[in-house]
Amino acid sequence: MTFREMQLADETVLLLPEKALYWPARRMLVIADIHFGKAASFRAQGVPVPRGTTTENLDALDALMHAHPTGEIVFLGDFLHARAAHASATLRAMLAWRARHPALILTLVRGNHDKHAGDPAHSLAIDMVDEPHTVGPFSFCHHPDIAAPGYVLAGHVHPVYRLSTRLDSLRLPCFLIGPSRMILPSFGAFTGGFVVAPGAGEHVCVSSGEAVHCVR
Repeated sequence: MTFREMQLADETVLLLPEKALYWPARRMLVIADIHFGKAASFRAQGVPVPRGTTTENLDALDALMHAHPTGEIVFLGDFLHARAAHASATLRAMLAWRARHPALILTLVRGNHDKHAGDPAHSLAIDMVDEPHTVGPFSFCHHPDIAAPGYVLAGHVHPVYRLSTRLDSLRLPCFLIGPSRMILPSFGAFTGGFVVAPGAGEHVCVSSGEAVHCVR
């Protein structure tokens, strides 16, 4: 896996091809829009969708922590997709994962889905905060356009960028980076994406799944 190192707000951060950001100085992973329980929510409404997305998300977190020494994970909102995400099978998987990482600090910046789903189970020992949650030079948010004192790291949009040739096109998850904010791609399995175009002063770094490439 090939990450992209860059300077933001005078801090070194890594853009990871696994669709996350790592802040080495704080041993912190930043994750946007993991949407635990989304598939379960669809199945509760009678929509036949695959099982296993919770395990897939948890395994992906484990792989990231194995690759990057991690003391804290900050979730930029939409940790749970809906009230159906409180299903017992989903909670059991999450509790088993939490038991394997008892010293890990988990912080959740509440997003719009979290407000509908309700806070995660107390037994998961997640610190709940409202946006903006400011640590050092960064303000951790769910919504990218909220007023904040620091450089904003946000989610909500699920950004993807369209790479096109004369004959074909490809949509890839991306980091949308501007002078005062970065929007991270959605981390969760089964979450989709919204095509974005960089505005004035913005640029895009896409993830191929194996590497991060800055394209414009």
